[in-house]
Amino acid sequence: MNPASETQAEHGSDLEHASAREAATREILSVISRSRDDEKPVFDVILRNAGRLCRVPFGGLYLVDDARTHASLAASLGARSDYLETALTRWSLDDDASVPRAIVEGRVVHIEDIADTEGYRRGDRQRVDAVEIEGIRTFLAVPLLRDAMAIGCIGVYRREVMAFSTEQIALLETFAQQAVIAIDNVRQFRELQMRLEREAATREILQVISRSPDDVKPVLETIVRNAARLCDSPDVGLHLANEARTRSRLVCVSDADQGVFEIGQEFDLSLPHQTPTSIREGRVIHNPDIADDPLYRARDPIRVRLVEVDGVRSRLSVPLLKDGVAFGCINLNRHEVRPFTETEIALIETFAAQAVIAIENVRQFKALAARTEEVQALNASLEARVDEQVGEIERMGRLKRFLSPAVAETVVTRGEEMLSSHRALIATLFCDIRGFTAFCETAEPEETIEVLQTYHEEMGKLISSHGAGVDKRMGDGIMVILNDPLPCEDPAGDAVRLAIAMRARMQELCRGWKRLGHRLGFGVGISLGYATVGMVGSEGRYDYTASGTTVNLAARLCDKAEDGEILLSPRARMVVEDAFRTDAVGEIDFKGLREPVEVFRLAATIPTEPES
Repeated sequence: MNPASETQAEHGSDLEHASAREAATREILSVISRSRDDEKPVFDVILRNAGRLCRVPFGGLYLVDDARTHASLAASLGARSDYLETALTRWSLDDDASVPRAIVEGRVVHIEDIADTEGYRRGDRQRVDAVEIEGIRTFLAVPLLRDAMAIGCIGVYRREVMAFSTEQIALLETFAQQAVIAIDNVRQFRELQMRLEREAATREILQVISRSPDDVKPVLETIVRNAARLCDSPDVGLHLANEARTRSRLVCVSDADQGVFEIGQEFDLSLPHQTPTSIREGRVIHNPDIADDPLYRARDPIRVRLVEVDGVRSRLSVPLLKDGVAFGCINLNRHEVRPFTETEIALIETFAAQAVIAIENVRQFKALAARTEEVQALNASLEARVDEQVGEIERMGRLKRFLSPAVAETVVTRGEEMLSSHRALIATLFCDIRGFTAFCETAEPEETIEVLQTYHEEMGKLISSHGAGVDKRMGDGIMVILNDPLPCEDPAGDAVRLAIAMRARMQELCRGWKRLGHRLGFGVGISLGYATVGMVGSEGRYDYTASGTTVNLAARLCDKAEDGEILLSPRARMVVEDAFRTDAVGEIDFKGLREPVEVFRLAATIPTEPES
């Protein structure tokens, strides 16, 4: 063949190889798109194309476990001999062989002739057996890289010494990338499916909670059944503690045939085992291998039974917490050493929270049901009491218009009969502001209202604090009745003490008003005697008042009093003369009274402020 023909043949061969590689890539991508939930078909088509395009009789695709301690065969190409079944299906990553090195170092490992390696010449058993039993000579390991970290590798070999070409190595690197894509796609799809299943389980549990207001058992059964299914645990149990938190009781299991303990079995919460500790301390306890802990090594009977009789290895306990205190827990067991993931633990914590909600709902529902009859009987009683209280409130509202709150409450309690017209010995106090009429003629309306408001507020406080029964207010005038409707031991003395307090407070107020240009004063008149007292008026306009000579006299004394004076009637003075010193003013004729009246002034009258 001439050189031109050779070149043309080589070119044609290159095109044929490129076309085959492209077809293989398309086939792999097509399988990836169809295999959303299983990467095995992708691995198989990758190895089949690797064997065809790289001319190798055997290939294997290895994946690293979660602990990154071993790599196991996930798919293979070619007939598997006894040697392959025992020697090449699982590798320790601490091994110095090609597959572990490619994974640990994250690089391609290419050995042209295993029989020409230091390990073979040294008599390394693995390499000697590979050559002499299986006939392996040339070996290639290409890592499956994700973010610069190998998650597995593709290993292929030939039984003759024939190095892999650069193109073949590059092709296997492409296949390795496609394997990683397939793994990630399936992982993402499975995570999505698992998330959807968990959301569906949560919805199911919430629906059962809403349908079971008076029975927690259906909820707990739904929880343990979903926990077993979603966490791949054949044995799930739920324990509840007694009120004293001294013992727990197994109340629900996912599968009675698979259960380690029987429903109804009780446990001492003071023991050091996993369930009591989780409830006692209110924390999650995850034991990846219960055969590798102090209790088992100490031959604790319960722990030995779990491992050696029931075959439990990995165990998870999640407490049921209310206000930070555990009153139960959910236990999950696996019969192989396979730790629970953080996602699984979080899911069981969610289920535990839902169990708490269900238990609390049922408790509240039963408590409410237990009180239903009591509430119904109470309602009947309350209706009558409410009617009575509404009447009292209405009466109280009417009475508080002319009685102090304390007196109004007494009247409501004792009955309104005590307000009917009757004769009573009362002390009557009248007081008003001196110079108020002149002040109103010159002051602005707002100033007048402000002075009146302050005056009545301050005097009202003193009237209430001195236990006066009734007070009436007319402009700047105030009338106070003592000893009716509530009796008091010393009505005249109480009236004098109230007057003294009023005078002292008014002196302070008048000094302030004077700085504003308002010249105002204060006078008081007090009498003691019998009067007719009671409610008068018509519907909606009732008032409680007193009438008689003693009332008129107190009013006249108030009119006569100068600024700062407290004037007393003869009878009032006679009653208080041992407690208070008085000065005689003399006899005075008062309008409406037939005879002159001897008037007395309370001694030590506070002098008015001197003119500036």
